[in-house]
Amino acid sequence: MISRRSATTAPDPRTLRVVTLLSLAGVLAGCTTLKKTAIDTLGDALASSGTTFSADDDPQLVAAAVPFSLKLMESLLSERPQHRGLLLAAASGFTQYAFAFVQQDADELIETDFAAGNALKLRARRLYLRARDYGLRGLDVAHPGFAAQLRADPARSVRTATTEDVALLYWTAASWGAAIALAKDDARLVADQSIVEALIDRAFSLDPDFDHGALHAFLITYEMARPGAGPDAHVKARLHFEKALALSGGQQAGPWVSLAEAVAVPRQDRALFESTLQRALALDPDARPEFRLVNLLMQRRAKWLLGRSNDFFLPPEEPAKASSPQPATPSSA
Repeated sequence: MISRRSATTAPDPRTLRVVTLLSLAGVLAGCTTLKKTAIDTLGDALASSGTTFSADDDPQLVAAAVPFSLKLMESLLSERPQHRGLLLAAASGFTQYAFAFVQQDADELIETDFAAGNALKLRARRLYLRARDYGLRGLDVAHPGFAAQLRADPARSVRTATTEDVALLYWTAASWGAAIALAKDDARLVADQSIVEALIDRAFSLDPDFDHGALHAFLITYEMARPGAGPDAHVKARLHFEKALALSGGQQAGPWVSLAEAVAVPRQDRALFESTLQRALALDPDARPEFRLVNLLMQRRAKWLLGRSNDFFLPPEEPAKASSPQPATPSSA
């Protein structure tokens, strides 16, 4: 994992632990039991070390480092395919990487190079689906047959999930929903929206305040896209926004950006769109180090959205001009 400490500062103990365990796993390659123990311990270390990235102040550095971390997780999962901590870390890691460093690049690139931007969107979709599959595997570990039952009867199958499954429910739903949003041309994938709804609603019923309001932040967008959403969908979205803001102490840019994209644009409220994005940009990323990286990434998106304001909103209608009175025509004698 990456540490932002200077060269004169003591190394991050977690980094030393990972390096030591990697070496140990190699030395013990011929001893099955000890090798599994070393891999499990390494998996636990990787799965619980997320704050190293989240507090970083250099998104480009993280973008370059994350693929190695993700591939390391996958190599460990090939040895220990039922390691639930690693499955959760892979589900969340691939989802966040796809959004922050692939989809956002695609959104920006597609304006100048449609083919290249579209290729990146397809890559983002594949990464989201990879994340989804890791999430489903994690749920299957605790509840054998969960994934198969989910497809057969989503609303019923999710009832077996407990509070210990909330993180996996969330990341599985988030990755699946993101893939669907990029797959309007794939009817089979779009048809999975009822599964996403079942997963996120179950997570919300178990722990609505999960992870500083992450579920509420998700629902800002989802309430507006939920099948059968009524005319009050924006009211529900605003309620989730207020709750997400409260649970994050007002220190996360994400809810502001979601409100702008999911509510202001469909309702053609340009004033709300611009004011919420300005609020996202006004946040100090250093105020809460644990939110630093995600805030920097969401502020990048806020700037991009503001720069495209004219693409999202219809121009105001010009008032109709009053017709000028016509001069009277003299009547002929």
